[in-house]
Amino acid sequence: MDNLGALLTQMTQNPLLMTSVLLTLGVILVNGWTDAPNAIATCVVTRCMSPRAAVLMAAVFNFLGVLLMTMLNATVAETITKMVNFGNDSSEAIVALSAALFAIVLWATLAWAFGIPTSESHALIAGLTGSAIALHGSFAGVNGGEWVKVIYGIFISVALGFSLGWLVCKGVTLLFRNVQRQKTEPLFRGAQIAGAAAMAFMHGAQDGQKFMGVILLCVFLSRGEAPPSSISIPIWLMLLCSLVMAAGTAIGGKKIIKSVGMDMVKLEKYQGFSADIAAALSLLFCSIFSLPVSTTHAKTTSIMGVGAVKRLSAINFSVVKEMVLTWVLTFPGCGLIGFLMTKLFMWIF
Repeated sequence: MDNLGALLTQMTQNPLLMTSVLLTLGVILVNGWTDAPNAIATCVVTRCMSPRAAVLMAAVFNFLGVLLMTMLNATVAETITKMVNFGNDSSEAIVALSAALFAIVLWATLAWAFGIPTSESHALIAGLTGSAIALHGSFAGVNGGEWVKVIYGIFISVALGFSLGWLVCKGVTLLFRNVQRQKTEPLFRGAQIAGAAAMAFMHGAQDGQKFMGVILLCVFLSRGEAPPSSISIPIWLMLLCSLVMAAGTAIGGKKIIKSVGMDMVKLEKYQGFSADIAAALSLLFCSIFSLPVSTTHAKTTSIMGVGAVKRLSAINFSVVKEMVLTWVLTFPGCGLIGFLMTKLFMWIF
């Protein structure tokens, strides 16, 4: 798949491939309005950037994150392609994958309707797993070794996000404790924009790789091929995923921006900067060690850590409770929908 024309040709010749690729792009679009806004939420609510400018910046740095991190380390994408085994029957495999993708779109849309920033990363993993179980009738199609990375990633990203959020914000507070707040505003305005750019970069590095891995998986399955041990991702695919993700953020990101940046903790510019840097560092660490993690988890827990610097009561725990409940329900909920959709799709097709 050297160019977009080759993919389009294959899609016109294989309706199932067309369906699965279009559903993947649908998942990326939904990711753009439910997950990507986390990267720019703090920057917008502290009035450092307008929503339109922030979306444009996010699109550019999402692409750069996909491009540079994929060139350095594409193992996050490889992890997704190896997460499950859909078997040797290309027709059944592509139907099952399409069902999993449909389940992810359905789950994410429901979460968005309630303004809850669910993790499309974990919805993706849960949907693929539920679909593979339905196809095989057992856990035989699930790669336990790759799943362990997901479990590690959950705990590491949450712990790092909160602790680094607290440490960075505490360090900034101590460093500027004798400086008038008004004098620091221009500094932290620029620093917050840089922090949001870093978050958008790392969001692309993590989530962009995951979804490109799914598109490549669609192509391999349609040919009846197993994913290779190492994959090469073309630049046009990186650009396509980045643009679709940016479109999703522009369409529906405001509701998530409000939940993350305004409802959970009331943020000032220095706090928004601290949260962005802490979350970006957490994602960088996980990407280096090939752990597929959720940008939502990293960002929201870093905001909690920042809020805890003043006092724990600064955190709106009712919002936190809703988010944690959604995170906990994502694996069984989206996995079950993936399982049922696969059974339904196999019966229909």
